[in-house]
Amino acid sequence: MARLTKPTAVAPDAAIAIVAPASSAEPERVERGLAALEALGFTPKPGPNALLREPLYLAGTAAERLTDLHAAFSDPDTGAVMALRGGYGSNYLLFGLDLAMIAAHPKPFFAYSDLTGVQLHLLDQLGLPAFHGPMLAADFCLPDGIHLDSFRAALGGEPYTVGSAEGLRILKPAAQKKVQGTLYGGCLSILISLLGTPWEPATENKLLFVEDVGVKPYQIDRMLWQLRAAGKLAGASGIIFGEMIDNGASPDLLDRAILSALDGLDIPIAIGLRSGHVSRQNVTLTFGVAAELALGDEATLTLLEPAVTK
Repeated sequence: MARLTKPTAVAPDAAIAIVAPASSAEPERVERGLAALEALGFTPKPGPNALLREPLYLAGTAAERLTDLHAAFSDPDTGAVMALRGGYGSNYLLFGLDLAMIAAHPKPFFAYSDLTGVQLHLLDQLGLPAFHGPMLAADFCLPDGIHLDSFRAALGGEPYTVGSAEGLRILKPAAQKKVQGTLYGGCLSILISLLGTPWEPATENKLLFVEDVGVKPYQIDRMLWQLRAAGKLAGASGIIFGEMIDNGASPDLLDRAILSALDGLDIPIAIGLRSGHVSRQNVTLTFGVAAELALGDEATLTLLEPAVTK
């Protein structure tokens, strides 16, 4: 991972560029999301192609989506970039990302799900922290979709801790009650899809956060097996799982499947943190910064350094 290139902290009334690097979004969800962002004091600026609904299930061609993303980073009048939603399609943007231009105009980029590949590529190559947090037409459109404390803290460069109130619980304690490391990760199925490509994620030697939606315990088991077999869990200081919603199984089966897949790793494991695909109040995490996972009476995750400069 490149040395961190931290963007400037974002003012509470800043303009935020809105892009759709993957799938299209329902217009009514976009409208609700725009209204919610404005109600918080921000000024959303949708890209010219953000509301396209073709071809296929995509929000425009790869060229149109890439043009909007590049324009969002280069726009001097916006403080951050936010995706409409994930879905599918941002992998096609990886071929044409203008890394030099983005490096010259670093900004917080809020996304998750399908955007994991783009976010981690920018982190690995440029050191641009990844803001794994709420998206406009996925979270801001919902009445209880945003964890505001972490969202504002991440934008403003303030330290923060999340724990049981955000769903985090202990899955497996270890000899060390507290571990530190560079927080890194994203959507588990996207991490797997990138293995063997030029954009393979650098999950080794990290404090790893992984989450997904609609995947059954045996599928999670299989993906964790693949990460282990590929050496991608080597040196991990700890592993944190997201809420893992809509998996079609009881929590007990999911817990046991994860513990079985990770058997033999003497590191702390926690689960349930509502970041990414969640039931409510999407927590913002900043990948690339130092963090601490503590498993005492309860589990807590503390972001030890800001992802922006004041």
